[in-house]
Amino acid sequence: MDYISINKKAWDKWTNIHIASQFYDVEAFKDGNSSLNTVELEQVGNVQGKKLLHLQCHFGQDTLSWARLGASVTGVDLSTEAIKQANKLKSSLGLEATFVANDIYQFGNENTEEFDIVFTSYGVLCWLPDLNLWAKLIANSLAEGGEFHLIEFHTFNDLLTGYSYLPSSDPDVEDEGTYTENCDGTKLKMVTWPHSLSEVVNALISAGLNIEDFKEYPYSR
Repeated sequence: MDYISINKKAWDKWTNIHIASQFYDVEAFKDGNSSLNTVELEQVGNVQGKKLLHLQCHFGQDTLSWARLGASVTGVDLSTEAIKQANKLKSSLGLEATFVANDIYQFGNENTEEFDIVFTSYGVLCWLPDLNLWAKLIANSLAEGGEFHLIEFHTFNDLLTGYSYLPSSDPDVEDEGTYTENCDGTKLKMVTWPHSLSEVVNALISAGLNIEDFKEYPYSR
C-alpha cells in the first residue's frame, strides 16, 4: 500500500480547507497572533538565535511563530499544498524560513544539516509507520547538545475512540473528513498507525536520546 500517496492526497485537500477555517484563523495570525500554546512555549523555552527543525509542520503557522521568536526555522511536511501555502504565508509576513515538501523519512535520509532544536506537535505520530526510524532521523538531525521536543495527544486516547492502543504493523485505513469546523463533508482515505506510550519512549531511547522531562496534562490543547 502506498500510504505516502494516499495521505498526501488527503492533506493536500485538507490544507485548503484549513487555510479558510476559524480553527487556524490565518487572518489573526497575520495580525500578529501566535499559534503556539503555553505548553510548547514553556517546554521549548528561548529559541532566539537557534536553528529549529519542525517536522510535520502542516502549512507553517507554528514554524513561523517560532521564527517570530527569533529562531532560524526549517519546516518539513508531506503535503506539497501545505508547503506551497507555508511559503505564501511566509512571504506575506516578510519572515525568513525554509520549507521542504518531503516525507520525513526521506528528508532524514537526505538531510545534512544539524539543528539546535527538533520540534513536532499535535497529531503527528499516527501518520508514521516506524517510530524507530523516526527517532533515528531526529537524533541524526540534532547538533551536539541539541534538544528534541514532542507535544502530542495522549496515545491512550486511541482506546477511548475505538482504536487499538498497542502498536501494530497493520495500519488503520479509513475514509475520514477533516477536523476543522468548515469541513465540507468530503471524506478521503487515510492510513494511520497506533503507537503506545512505551513504543514512543523506547524508540527515542534506542536512538540514543536522553529523556530529561516527561509530562502529562489533563487537557488536550
